[in-house]
Amino acid sequence: MKCIRIHPTDSVAVATENLKTKETVTVDGKEIILLNDIPAGHKFALKDITRSENIIKYAYPIGRAKCDIRKGEHIHNHNIKSNLSDLLNYEYKPNFKEKKQEPAKTFKGYIRPDGKVGIRNEIWIIPTVGCVNSIVKEIENRTQKYKTENIDGIYSYNHPYGCSQLGGDMQNTLKFLAGLINHPNAFAVLVVGLGCENGSIDELKKVLGNYDESRVKFLVAQDCEDEIGEGLSIIKELTLKADKCKRETCSVSDLVIGLKCGGSDGFSGITANPLLGSFSDRIIAQGGSTILTEVPEMFGAETILMNRCRTEKEFNKTVDLINNFKKYFMRYGEKVDENPSPGNKEGGITTLEDKSLGCVQKGGTAPVEDVLNYGEQIKKKGLSLLQAPGNDLVASNALVVSGCQLVLFTTGRGTPFGCPVPTIKISSNTPLYNKKKTWIDFNAGQLLEDKEMPELTGEFLEFVLDICSGKTAKSEMIDKTELAIFKDGVTL
Repeated sequence: MKCIRIHPTDSVAVATENLKTKETVTVDGKEIILLNDIPAGHKFALKDITRSENIIKYAYPIGRAKCDIRKGEHIHNHNIKSNLSDLLNYEYKPNFKEKKQEPAKTFKGYIRPDGKVGIRNEIWIIPTVGCVNSIVKEIENRTQKYKTENIDGIYSYNHPYGCSQLGGDMQNTLKFLAGLINHPNAFAVLVVGLGCENGSIDELKKVLGNYDESRVKFLVAQDCEDEIGEGLSIIKELTLKADKCKRETCSVSDLVIGLKCGGSDGFSGITANPLLGSFSDRIIAQGGSTILTEVPEMFGAETILMNRCRTEKEFNKTVDLINNFKKYFMRYGEKVDENPSPGNKEGGITTLEDKSLGCVQKGGTAPVEDVLNYGEQIKKKGLSLLQAPGNDLVASNALVVSGCQLVLFTTGRGTPFGCPVPTIKISSNTPLYNKKKTWIDFNAGQLLEDKEMPELTGEFLEFVLDICSGKTAKSEMIDKTELAIFKDGVTL
């Protein structure tokens, strides 16, 4: 199989290997002579396309032709442009099916006193402000001697914010930190403040609301003679309690899983993202939840999600999600189609619609149950949409803060980053999997070879449950302690 036509109505096919000029390929029983070299992951025309005609992929327009394009010709940035515009009006046209329920599988996790379930038993040290990053790091370094077999890790996190921020920007930081503090993968948390920041511990407590005083401890560095010594004492006490935790049998219905992609290529929307969509449908059918984010990478595919909203209320919230993010772009004078990245383009993705139509496939086919603001906790079972940008670190951290115990991350080009929870990397192609064994956990490129989607989805589900039960993800073998907070405002 040298190429794939994703949908019968598509006017393009995608090369699955590097193809040469004048090479003949067969698509749906018809022979096409290629007029250019077509790199793997890139598109070529299946018919003559006239100037300004929509180019169809995934059964939807991915842009329009800049010029006449001949059958067999390479289609990329030189001859296609985006159809995206600024704010749009939308009409709710419900188009979804209920997921048939199936028995829930189990894994070994940690049941917390509030009923939430963690997949790791860790202690976190979280700064309210970047000024104390060095302090929390030193506390982390000195407390490793307290770690036991039953404690998966003692980690400090760092970020540059918490002071010199105003209004909604400051509130975003506080909501982010509150969500991290409440995360079930952390048995306990030590929050360290400086004492003079505008995002002080007192301000953080207002956003945090009710909390378990035996689990969450606070330390103000300016109030202490020896803040590191006091921090050591607090962590030592918390480790004695954390050491008593044991994994117990938990249901898939307790899972909240983040769906993310980055460093995508022309195969991401054919293999890895559809795999996550199939997986998401299985998780939801078993009573679990998934969260889809990267709002700018919904542009051009947003109506698919809008029409899957369970009610008109969720539809209206999705319209606001899309248009408010467009306003964010416009506020800074940026075009709403200022995407894909150079790496995306090299991998075969041309327009933002091309990227988005592949991206939203991670959300499967389940109804959209809710739409979450940045920093907001998940409230409903099933599929939720989350306000966050496409940036890999910011979006993945946002998923964590909204309650995801792990993040599934598809990629066609590879990335080593990690976030506070296990971040499973899924390659869209086999060459990447073979090349980057230290980065990639699972190979969705098998779908281009001999595996069918139901079989690979079942294998992937068991793989994820093993990670939930304690198997180490590749991202956990390197540093995961850099927090990425969504900033939108003035720095004083």
